[in-house]
Amino acid sequence: MSDHLVEAIGLSYAYPDGTTALDGASFRVAPGESVAIVGGNGAGKSTLLLMMAGLLEANAGEVRIGDVSVTPGSRDLVRRTIGFVFQDADDQLFMPTVQEDVAFGPLNLGVSAEEAASLAATALDVVGASHLADRPPYHLSGGEKRAVALAGVIAMGPNVLLLDEPTAGLDPAARRRLIKLLQAFEHTRIVATHDLDLVLDVCTRVLVMEGGRIVADGAPDAVFRDEPLLARCHLEAPLRWQG
Repeated sequence: MSDHLVEAIGLSYAYPDGTTALDGASFRVAPGESVAIVGGNGAGKSTLLLMMAGLLEANAGEVRIGDVSVTPGSRDLVRRTIGFVFQDADDQLFMPTVQEDVAFGPLNLGVSAEEAASLAATALDVVGASHLADRPPYHLSGGEKRAVALAGVIAMGPNVLLLDEPTAGLDPAARRRLIKLLQAFEHTRIVATHDLDLVLDVCTRVLVMEGGRIVADGAPDAVFRDEPLLARCHLEAPLRWQG
């Protein structure tokens, strides 16, 4: 399948309590694009990422990765293509040591223990966390956990990287390291975030969500200068533009 292409077609989803999270959301992300999804709390950003990763099933509409529709029957194939970094790193880290955690994904893809260890070591080096390899994940700081969670995804060699609020809780140095990593990632990146300065550094396109719909789609510099749009969607201009 054309691994880098991501497409959402008329996605709708309501949670069991009746809350509408998505209401006909549609967009297409071309191979290699770096796209941000922004919007106020409850706009539908996280729900959209969960659907792209095959973790939620739409009430209506479709997600396609290349020529494959994301369904319960195709999820294993899709998850070999997509890497998902959750907003809360504790949702991803569960093994006794960092090294084991990062190697877990490759092992489950069927590689040998030796190759999985090598992939884990390389991924930890990429995120600057090699020194944490023997540490228990629950002893790490928030920024360290985020780096290890990202390493776990990188070790699996995804062609599409999904990140939910990746800079939340990071100190300035850790945030800068993350930005450099995302700038260096060669394939498709889709980032749900409130950090509009991150968007300017990493993304060439931004989708704005309101009430479960995509209400704007364009270059960050243009979208973020639309003050009425930002106000309506409970957003503010990037901090670097605020003097």
